[in-house]
Amino acid sequence: MICDSSRLQLIEAFLTKAGWGGLRPDWLGQDASTRRYARLSRQSGQTALLMDAPPVESPPCTPDMTVRERHEQGWNALTRLAASRVDAFVLIADHLRSVGLRPPEIYAYDAMQGLALIEDFGKDREFARRIELGEDEVPLYAQAAQDLAHLHAQPIPDLLNKADISWPVLEFDTLALATNADLYADWFPRYDQRVRMRDTDLARWERVRDTLISQAGTFPRAFTLRDYHAENLLWLESEQRIGLLDFQDAVIGWDAWDMAMLTQDARRHVSAPARSAAIKSYLEASGAAETAFLERLAIIGALNALRITGVFSRLIIRDQKPRYNQFMPRQQALLAENLRHPAAAELRDFISQTAGFILEPVS
Repeated sequence: MICDSSRLQLIEAFLTKAGWGGLRPDWLGQDASTRRYARLSRQSGQTALLMDAPPVESPPCTPDMTVRERHEQGWNALTRLAASRVDAFVLIADHLRSVGLRPPEIYAYDAMQGLALIEDFGKDREFARRIELGEDEVPLYAQAAQDLAHLHAQPIPDLLNKADISWPVLEFDTLALATNADLYADWFPRYDQRVRMRDTDLARWERVRDTLISQAGTFPRAFTLRDYHAENLLWLESEQRIGLLDFQDAVIGWDAWDMAMLTQDARRHVSAPARSAAIKSYLEASGAAETAFLERLAIIGALNALRITGVFSRLIIRDQKPRYNQFMPRQQALLAENLRHPAAAELRDFISQTAGFILEPVS
């Protein structure tokens, strides 16, 4: 994170221009990416959040970038992530607002410098925190699913524009899916030595992975927020609605991706009643056929579970972040749950022969 004197001077100049200069930023816990946030408070009690996202990551993918160029540019281009770009955050926030959802208001931004001043939704409003404090999670998850159904019913934009900035909404394509899924094969065997991944297994893995991706390719597309889960959803009591955070990585994906992120949370247990309420709410609001939707949820959920299993393994092994060990049993259980669906039979057979312990009942 860039936090030297020149960066701090740049931030102060930005805040002064926005009418929030001379205030001491209260820096919050750093985001999982290269972003960080600070709360600014005026004597009147008004607050705002500073988003500091310096352009230090590898560049995002452009619509005309070739496969070779994406490999050369690195992870963000391969997986079509926004690289914490402020222009993506601002424009997708505008789009979400235009279709009736509730992102934070954007008070000021400087996309080139990676700075934005946004509405402060307040403390301890995330679903995860409210549930920890004893709130019933069932109505929260039902409303979150209903909001998703509303979003997925809207036309999918391919290019967002505003004043001096634009942002393409790209397809979550085969290369992005394969790159994410391969994290499982690359890193999970290093995390758990019980995993068998010989050369013949790797060759089979590629065939199984490609089958999953081909199945996903037959599913209907939707505007997908990609990180729609309890840490990024807030209940705004005064408005009786959900506030959204961390949506800049939105892509043309699938309804089931957002629903898998919501109901198969990698970091917290989602109760069976909450999950059932979410799925029921989504089906009622969207009019989707249950059998087809549950198949999509299993296939997309399996792809996502493979990705997250690999991500957590890499965080533990490469980045030496042992706290992610606590999430691994749940993540493996979520993968096993998706593999129970008949449409995932080929992957289930592969996992049974190379990492059979994943399919064993948790004691």
